[in-house]
Amino acid sequence: MTFAIDATHDTENLTMTVVAQLDATPERVWQLWADPRQLERWWGPPTYPATFTQHDLVVGSTTAYHMTSPEGDTVPGWWVITAVDEPRSLELRDGFAEGDGTPDETMPITSMRMTLEPAEGGTRMTLVSHFDSLEGMEKLIAMGMKEGMTLAMGQIEAILAN
Repeated sequence: MTFAIDATHDTENLTMTVVAQLDATPERVWQLWADPRQLERWWGPPTYPATFTQHDLVVGSTTAYHMTSPEGDTVPGWWVITAVDEPRSLELRDGFAEGDGTPDETMPITSMRMTLEPAEGGTRMTLVSHFDSLEGMEKLIAMGMKEGMTLAMGQIEAILAN
């Protein structure tokens, strides 16, 4: 059973942490990140599905994606992959983009570290997002980042069942 077991934020350390227990091996869970077709089935919350147009888990590569609102509006985003230790961890910079894919300078950027650890009955996936400032953290949390990640991770169970 997939479920978010913890979703917290720490204003002192400028972090947000989301942890999920998954019924699969770390190697299988890694594929949820490595395969863009699997990634887009869970990365956005259910009402804002993601579409990945560029994706390769190689240090220095850029991932391009957008999420689509219920009204059909798109919200572009990007990642820059900063570290890869398959199938144990992934680090990236994450931000919003303009329509042409360039970073949106008006929006905060986060650094995220994803770790996969064997745990009883499967894998514990931990996402720790680090914010550059308290203002940026508060802005993204007010936009629903914590709830969105929890909802997004709730979609993983169906993917792992296939």
